[in-house]
Amino acid sequence: MTDTITTSSILADLADRAAIADTLHRYTAGLDLGDAELLTSSLTEDAVVDLGPAMQRIGYEFPPLGPREVAVSTLIGAVGPLDSSHAISNIRAAVEGDTATVYAYAQAQHFKPGTGSDPKVTRHALMMNRYTASMVRDGEQWRIRHLEIANAWFDGDPLMLLGE
Repeated sequence: MTDTITTSSILADLADRAAIADTLHRYTAGLDLGDAELLTSSLTEDAVVDLGPAMQRIGYEFPPLGPREVAVSTLIGAVGPLDSSHAISNIRAAVEGDTATVYAYAQAQHFKPGTGSDPKVTRHALMMNRYTASMVRDGEQWRIRHLEIANAWFDGDPLMLLGE
Protein backbone atom coordinates (compact mmCIF):
# COMPACT_ATOMS: atom_id res chain seq x y z
CA MET A 1 0.00 0.00 0.00
CA THR A 2 2.91 2.40 0.63
CA ASP A 3 3.94 2.11 -3.02
CA THR A 4 0.41 3.08 -4.09
CA ILE A 5 0.39 6.16 -1.86
CA THR A 6 3.86 7.15 -3.03
CA THR A 7 2.93 6.58 -6.66
CA SER A 8 -0.30 8.55 -6.21
CA SER A 9 1.61 11.42 -4.58
CA ILE A 10 4.16 11.46 -7.36
CA LEU A 11 1.44 11.41 -10.03
CA ALA A 12 -0.47 14.21 -8.30
CA ASP A 13 2.71 16.30 -8.08
CA LEU A 14 3.47 15.72 -11.76
CA ALA A 15 -0.11 16.60 -12.71
CA ASP A 16 0.15 19.85 -10.72
CA ARG A 17 3.45 20.75 -12.38
CA ALA A 18 2.02 20.08 -15.85
CA ALA A 19 -1.06 22.19 -15.05
CA ILE A 20 1.17 25.00 -13.72
CA ALA A 21 3.23 24.96 -16.92
CA ASP A 22 -0.03 25.00 -18.90
CA THR A 23 -1.06 28.16 -17.01
CA LEU A 24 2.12 29.94 -18.14
CA HIS A 25 1.54 28.69 -21.68
CA ARG A 26 -2.09 29.91 -21.67
CA TYR A 27 -0.87 33.32 -20.45
CA THR A 28 1.78 33.74 -23.15
CA ALA A 29 -0.29 32.15 -25.95
CA GLY A 30 -3.10 34.56 -25.08
CA LEU A 31 -0.64 37.43 -25.64
CA ASP A 32 0.79 36.00 -28.87
CA LEU A 33 -2.58 35.17 -30.37
CA GLY A 34 -4.35 38.29 -29.11
CA ASP A 35 -6.81 35.90 -27.47
CA ALA A 36 -8.46 37.62 -24.50
CA GLU A 37 -10.39 34.48 -23.51
CA LEU A 38 -7.23 32.37 -23.35
CA LEU A 39 -5.36 35.06 -21.41
CA THR A 40 -8.32 35.41 -19.02
CA SER A 41 -8.24 31.65 -18.36
CA SER A 42 -4.75 31.98 -16.91
CA LEU A 43 -5.58 34.65 -14.30
CA THR A 44 -7.65 34.83 -11.12
CA GLU A 45 -10.33 37.55 -10.94
CA ASP A 46 -8.14 39.55 -8.52
CA ALA A 47 -4.92 38.96 -10.48
CA VAL A 48 -2.15 41.53 -10.65
CA VAL A 49 0.39 41.51 -13.48
CA ASP A 50 3.42 43.65 -12.63
CA LEU A 51 5.57 44.47 -15.65
CA GLY A 52 7.15 47.38 -13.75
CA PRO A 53 10.52 45.72 -13.07
CA ALA A 54 10.91 44.74 -16.75
CA MET A 55 9.86 48.12 -18.09
CA GLN A 56 12.00 50.09 -15.60
CA ARG A 57 15.03 48.23 -16.85
CA ILE A 58 14.46 49.67 -20.34
CA GLY A 59 13.60 53.15 -19.10
CA TYR A 60 9.82 53.19 -18.64
CA GLU A 61 7.52 53.45 -15.65
CA PHE A 62 4.62 51.02 -15.82
CA PRO A 63 2.03 50.50 -13.08
CA PRO A 64 0.88 47.04 -11.96
CA LEU A 65 -2.19 45.85 -13.87
CA GLY A 66 -5.15 44.51 -11.94
CA PRO A 67 -7.66 43.14 -11.48
CA ARG A 68 -7.95 40.56 -14.28
CA GLU A 69 -10.28 42.62 -16.49
CA VAL A 70 -7.84 45.56 -16.50
CA ALA A 71 -4.80 43.32 -17.02
CA VAL A 72 -6.39 41.47 -19.93
CA SER A 73 -7.69 44.56 -21.73
CA THR A 74 -4.38 46.41 -21.30
CA LEU A 75 -2.20 43.48 -22.35
CA ILE A 76 -4.39 42.48 -25.31
CA GLY A 77 -4.47 46.11 -26.43
CA ALA A 78 -0.69 46.51 -26.21
CA VAL A 79 0.77 43.11 -27.12
CA GLY A 80 -2.12 41.46 -28.95
CA PRO A 81 -1.72 43.41 -32.20
CA LEU A 82 2.06 42.81 -32.37
CA ASP A 83 3.68 39.88 -34.13
CA SER A 84 5.02 38.35 -30.94
CA SER A 85 6.23 35.01 -29.73
CA HIS A 86 6.87 34.06 -26.13
CA ALA A 87 8.85 30.95 -25.20
CA ILE A 88 8.64 29.74 -21.60
CA SER A 89 11.49 27.71 -20.09
CA ASN A 90 13.22 26.74 -16.84
CA ILE A 91 9.94 26.37 -14.95
CA ARG A 92 10.42 25.68 -11.25
CA ALA A 93 7.44 25.35 -8.93
CA ALA A 94 7.14 25.07 -5.16
CA VAL A 95 3.68 23.59 -4.65
CA GLU A 96 2.03 23.69 -1.23
CA GLY A 97 -1.48 22.32 -1.34
CA ASP A 98 -3.59 24.63 -3.48
CA THR A 99 -0.94 27.35 -3.87
CA ALA A 100 2.34 27.51 -5.71
CA THR A 101 5.24 29.87 -6.20
CA VAL A 102 6.54 29.55 -9.74
CA TYR A 103 9.71 30.81 -11.40
CA ALA A 104 10.33 30.72 -15.15
CA TYR A 105 12.14 32.42 -17.99
CA ALA A 106 10.20 33.97 -20.85
CA GLN A 107 11.94 35.02 -24.02
CA ALA A 108 9.67 37.31 -25.99
CA GLN A 109 10.22 38.62 -29.52
CA HIS A 110 8.06 41.52 -30.73
CA PHE A 111 7.61 42.99 -34.22
CA LYS A 112 5.15 45.57 -35.51
CA PRO A 113 1.85 44.05 -36.69
CA GLY A 114 2.24 42.13 -39.94
CA THR A 115 6.03 42.54 -40.14
CA GLY A 116 7.34 39.60 -38.12
CA SER A 117 7.83 37.28 -41.06
CA ASP A 118 9.41 39.88 -43.37
CA PRO A 119 13.18 39.19 -43.50
CA LYS A 120 13.84 42.85 -44.43
CA VAL A 121 12.36 44.06 -41.14
CA THR A 122 15.00 44.45 -38.46
CA ARG A 123 13.16 46.68 -35.99
CA HIS A 124 12.14 44.49 -33.09
CA ALA A 125 12.09 44.21 -29.30
CA LEU A 126 13.57 40.99 -27.91
CA MET A 127 13.36 40.47 -24.16
CA MET A 128 14.52 37.77 -21.79
CA ASN A 129 12.37 38.09 -18.71
CA ARG A 130 12.20 36.31 -15.38
CA TYR A 131 8.71 35.46 -14.21
CA THR A 132 7.85 35.07 -10.53
CA ALA A 133 4.25 33.97 -10.10
CA SER A 134 1.94 33.19 -7.22
CA MET A 135 -0.62 30.67 -8.42
CA VAL A 136 -3.72 29.06 -6.95
CA ARG A 137 -5.57 25.90 -7.87
CA ASP A 138 -9.00 26.59 -9.36
CA GLY A 139 -10.72 23.26 -9.88
CA GLU A 140 -8.66 21.23 -12.34
CA GLN A 141 -6.49 24.11 -13.48
CA TRP A 142 -4.15 26.62 -11.93
CA ARG A 143 -4.40 30.40 -12.29
CA ILE A 144 -1.98 33.25 -11.72
CA ARG A 145 -2.85 35.50 -8.78
CA HIS A 146 0.27 37.67 -9.00
CA LEU A 147 2.88 37.79 -11.74
CA GLU A 148 6.03 39.88 -11.53
CA ILE A 149 8.06 40.22 -14.71
CA ALA A 150 11.69 41.31 -14.39
CA ASN A 151 13.98 41.84 -17.37
CA ALA A 152 17.29 39.96 -17.59
CA TRP A 153 18.35 41.46 -20.93
CA PHE A 154 16.96 43.37 -23.88
CA ASP A 155 17.83 43.74 -27.57
CA GLY A 156 16.24 46.08 -30.08
CA ASP A 157 14.03 49.14 -29.90
CA PRO A 158 12.08 49.63 -26.65
CA LEU A 159 9.79 52.18 -28.34
CA MET A 160 8.18 49.26 -30.23
CA LEU A 161 6.62 48.11 -26.98
CA LEU A 162 4.86 51.47 -26.68
CA GLY A 163 3.37 51.35 -30.16
CA GLU A 164 5.76 53.94 -31.59
